Amino acid sequence: MLGVDLGGLIRTILFLLFATLTAVLAAVIGPTYDNLLVPELRPEALYPGIGAAGADPGNFLAPAAHFSTYLLANVVDPAITLVGLGIALAYLSKALVVRWSAALDGLLPRLILAVIGANFTVPIAGAILGVAGGLYPVVAGWDGGAWQQWVHLAGWGELSYSWDNGALAFVLALVEFAAVFALLLAVGLRDALLAVLIVVLPILTLLWPFRPLSPLARRAWFLFGELAFLPCVLIIPLELAVNSPTPILLVGYLGAAVGSPYLVSLAGTHLVAFGFPSGGATVQSGAQRGLAVAPQGASTSFGPAMEAVRSRGATGRAAWGATRVAGSAAAPAAAPLAVAEVLGHAGLHLARHLRGSSTTTGPPSGWRPIRGGGAG
Repeated sequence: MLGVDLGGLIRTILFLLFATLTAVLAAVIGPTYDNLLVPELRPEALYPGIGAAGADPGNFLAPAAHFSTYLLANVVDPAITLVGLGIALAYLSKALVVRWSAALDGLLPRLILAVIGANFTVPIAGAILGVAGGLYPVVAGWDGGAWQQWVHLAGWGELSYSWDNGALAFVLALVEFAAVFALLLAVGLRDALLAVLIVVLPILTLLWPFRPLSPLARRAWFLFGELAFLPCVLIIPLELAVNSPTPILLVGYLGAAVGSPYLVSLAGTHLVAFGFPSGGATVQSGAQRGLAVAPQGASTSFGPAMEAVRSRGATGRAAWGATRVAGSAAAPAAAPLAVAEVLGHAGLHLARHLRGSSTTTGPPSGWRPIRGGGAG
């Protein structure tokens, strides 16, 4: 019979399997990045004209500005009248309640500033977006905008890397997909929050004179500024990821891009509390998912073949047991479990062999029997 290197054959099949899975993921990541994320990161998509009169259907800020004007005329302005009436009554009773005098002295100037800020919320927000929108194209235009094509980030080397490293490349590709998808959701969430804040900022600004409620207005304006400048920070890791020498460094840059809300939350607002994904959590969950999927996919693929060789001696039983055990754990733990299973089967086979050889009662052939001493 011709000798077959079973270990080499299994390694070749595994490399082919993981190379195919990596190529499938790469085929999904590229269009997701090029056709979804890059259009969302265009300057005209991130910073549309807040005062534009609904000509562009992609202008998500125009309806928010109209809605804000509607609430300003129908909710904020009547509330200003009621608040002013309440403050007037409080000043009339100031002589009766002496302990309120210190608080009421600074309330009227704060109310005047709040009324002015509430009525000019849309122009102020437009000015902030204008400054951020003027800075973003300068940052995003570095290196001719090479970050706008996924092939410039990942290159064509993912296939050769997957062939050389197998399951590790599949794990990294899965983490890349998770990071790109998290970036896609983060940009969409940023646009939605900007539109919502433009609507509610007039109401929150009107609450600023009252000290128990003033943190709401401050945090809302801080959050609006952070969201306006967030793309200027998020785009930097993508630009640095161009022509990354290794997929591991590319994963690091993508994790930094996903974690960019932390870098702009120095003003006091924790953006993750509003649903932004955490860079470390995204990379960790993607890596854990990849490490769990890789051995399970291999076990599922080779399960029928191992069942077929299960009844063909000790080697077949060892291969079947190693495949079954490896699929029950994540990648770091799958390898020692599979090795332990193979060693266990080998030890059991050796013990049975030694036990079978020790069942003979007579002496080995060629040996003279030992007689007891005595006179002949």
